[in-house]
Amino acid sequence: MIKAILIFNNHGKPRLIRFYQYFAEDMQQQIIRETFHLVSKRDDNVCNFLEGGSLIGGSDYKLIYRHYATLYFVFCVDSSESELGILDLIQVHYILQEVVMGGMVLETNMNEIVAQVEVQNRMEKSEGGLSAAPARAVSAVKNMNLPEIPRNINIGDINIKVPSLSPF
Repeated sequence: MIKAILIFNNHGKPRLIRFYQYFAEDMQQQIIRETFHLVSKRDDNVCNFLEGGSLIGGSDYKLIYRHYATLYFVFCVDSSESELGILDLIQVHYILQEVVMGGMVLETNMNEIVAQVEVQNRMEKSEGGLSAAPARAVSAVKNMNLPEIPRNINIGDINIKVPSLSPF
């Protein structure tokens, strides 16, 4: 059984929250924070299933999630739910977000919708996920074969002294 559906951005700000089991408001906020900390610290290359947090049932529950661009889709379920079935449900929800935006239907052609989802999946795989982008940028800068950093830059009558910079 699904106990909660949590969708939040990369900073932990809730975008959609649905609890199917009663929790007091302050407990819901703690669950959201704990869940965000559990899934956001995980690498994009690891399994999308993990034991539920201590606040939402511990080892009796599972968190099944996917990270798409700037959103985390997290389902808290008990042991009777299929992990792969929930991942399919997350994919459907993601596709619905691509079809409907701001209350307006953006696309109704199923072939176009499927094509766009496939393009997005290929981009994520080829880029190694968005989380790898900063590391790739730093690596590219480190691997650049730059000559010595200029200490003085002269442009006409303007003379700029460049301060000493520490290496990477």
